Amino acid sequence: MQVAFRIKVCYISYMNYLRFIFFFFASFLGFCQQTEYVDFKRIQADIGFDVYQNKVYGEIECTFEIIKNVDSVYLDAINMRFERVRMYPENKEADLLHRGEVFNVNDDKKLIVKHGFKKGQKYSLKFLFFRNNPKKALYFIDWDVVNDVTSSDSNFNQNYIEKRQIWTQGQGKYTSNWLPSIDDMNDKIEFDLSITFDKNYHVIANGNLTNKQINNSTITWYYDMQKPMSSYLVALAIGKCKKKVEYSKSDIPLEMYYYPEDSLKVEPTYRYTKQIFDFLEEEIGVPYPWQNYKMVPVKDFLYAGMENTSLNIYSDAFVVDSIAFVDRNFVNINAHELAHQWFGDMVTETSGTHHWLQEGFATYYALLAEKEVFGEDYYYWRLYEYAQELLEQDKAGQSTSLLDPKSSSITFYKKGAWVLHMLRKKVGDKAFKEAVRNYLIKHQFKNVETDYFIGEVEKASGKDLNEFINIWLKDKSFYYSKCFDKLKKDSPMISQLDELENELLFSSHSPGFSLHHYYDNATYAEIKSLVFSKELIKLVEDKSIYKKGLNSNDIKVRQALAQNLIDIPLELKADYESLLNDKSYITVEAALSNLWRNFTEDRKKYLNQTRNMVGFNNKNIRILWLTLALITENYKIENKEQYFNELVDYTNSKYGFEVRQNAFQYLNYIQACNSICKDNLKQATVHHNWRFSKFAQKLLKSIDR
Repeated sequence: MQVAFRIKVCYISYMNYLRFIFFFFASFLGFCQQTEYVDFKRIQADIGFDVYQNKVYGEIECTFEIIKNVDSVYLDAINMRFERVRMYPENKEADLLHRGEVFNVNDDKKLIVKHGFKKGQKYSLKFLFFRNNPKKALYFIDWDVVNDVTSSDSNFNQNYIEKRQIWTQGQGKYTSNWLPSIDDMNDKIEFDLSITFDKNYHVIANGNLTNKQINNSTITWYYDMQKPMSSYLVALAIGKCKKKVEYSKSDIPLEMYYYPEDSLKVEPTYRYTKQIFDFLEEEIGVPYPWQNYKMVPVKDFLYAGMENTSLNIYSDAFVVDSIAFVDRNFVNINAHELAHQWFGDMVTETSGTHHWLQEGFATYYALLAEKEVFGEDYYYWRLYEYAQELLEQDKAGQSTSLLDPKSSSITFYKKGAWVLHMLRKKVGDKAFKEAVRNYLIKHQFKNVETDYFIGEVEKASGKDLNEFINIWLKDKSFYYSKCFDKLKKDSPMISQLDELENELLFSSHSPGFSLHHYYDNATYAEIKSLVFSKELIKLVEDKSIYKKGLNSNDIKVRQALAQNLIDIPLELKADYESLLNDKSYITVEAALSNLWRNFTEDRKKYLNQTRNMVGFNNKNIRILWLTLALITENYKIENKEQYFNELVDYTNSKYGFEVRQNAFQYLNYIQACNSICKDNLKQATVHHNWRFSKFAQKLLKSIDR
């Protein structure tokens, strides 16, 4: 281990300096790898918030046991202030043992209590904590807006109030930014949270809600966890929401939260949730390890979803209606985060070297769940798509070992899933499922390494897996040909794809072959759609094949045409116009854009036809429509100002960053980003979502150029 220290000392007495150095090195080994010395058993946190000053505060009681003699114990706590730090022997709260000497060292990253701790001793540590403006892991959404809005904007204010939220994201950010805890994932702790907040809001956290204490203007919500977990999985979400509850076959409550205005989206958003849960419990062979499963959408989330223990917090971009379900749905994310409740939450990697044990397993089991829902062809096609991504990564020279902690998400997720697919094929279903079950039961609520799992597979199958490990886990390369050969053998769809692609590749030797032949002989919509992919559509000479696609009833085939047939032949105009009626927001958006560009004389007709469409939660169709309406000559001139103001308004922070990004892009495209737009863009440059802030920084620089 290489450790770098930077100590800046303006003035310190010689004796205090020696005292600091003595304490620092005496305790360094203790907090370097604290799990060897101390076992934290439980953290009870009573939490409150000052939402207008972005503050979190509370009282902590944690219990721990000393494993080896050590001079100090610590909790990770980023830039926090502490009061009334007390420590007691277990079960002797009346007897003050030691008030402790509290040091904030390492740039205020830890709460350290010095004491002569002896092996076998158990303690309770209590204190008050205060944290101002957490920069990571805890996010206050829209609480600062009302102060900036005039009283005449009552509707504006109300929209903000309804969407105000607080939510957490501990993975990769560290829960210690808002709650004293242990950043080391190898220390598993039972966390029980009680949270006091405005009575008009709903508070959701890990575990079972055991009590709601009604106060004057607030409610205290008591959540209980019964099993230990790593600190990065501690989570809460606060907002205005409702919920629907179903029960699994094993009687686990499935709590599906939604915004009050989204009642009509509950069914399509949470479609198949119970089926997925029941399938995974049966397929994995180990009962769901927690008391309940909660799914909560939030605004401006950092990722698609996060597998906090018993609490899947996910982006509200995946709250969908019945039309959006076809294009973008919550099924995979739901299944992925649910699979993590076993793989990642119940058994947790010891380090990033074994990250695939979490993401590869979650990706694989989510795919199995989708296979249960959508069928075998869907499963094999998704594996084929994963293989294409991994092949491209390999060609770019960016492939890494699955055991490299710096590997890409594509490697951890999709190569990991492929490894499990190939391993199952190698050892057989029975041995694979037995190994998974034994691996989970043996290491439940503990930390794991790759060898733990491989050892169980070898034991269950009786096979030596050294060669498999060298090829699939250790080698940097992705063995695409082995994967594709397996797909061809197992999937009639992929076998047909291979046959047709070979015919196309050698079509110069087959005069009768054409894309018509390819299309007509493809019995799967996924393969038919490839004819209209960006790559193949360039090879089209006989335009009549477009008509076949446009007359297809398959929404994916028509979607491919809408996205990739940019220059529309006049003879196909009427057929292409039918795309505006498809039950697909992706199709309608692409078709509207292309029709408007190709047929100037009918622009008003297309705009009138789509004027009431909104699209996904990112308002993809509405924002495109406003842009086209503004730049269409003589179209509803009396409404131009209204359209422009609406488009500019979508850049405001009251909307999710996906909406704002769309609006910024279109305003920039028509060179109409006014002062309000620019002010909103500047505000976006410091947004907590790094992808959005990076986009805003780049766009602002180009506008100011």
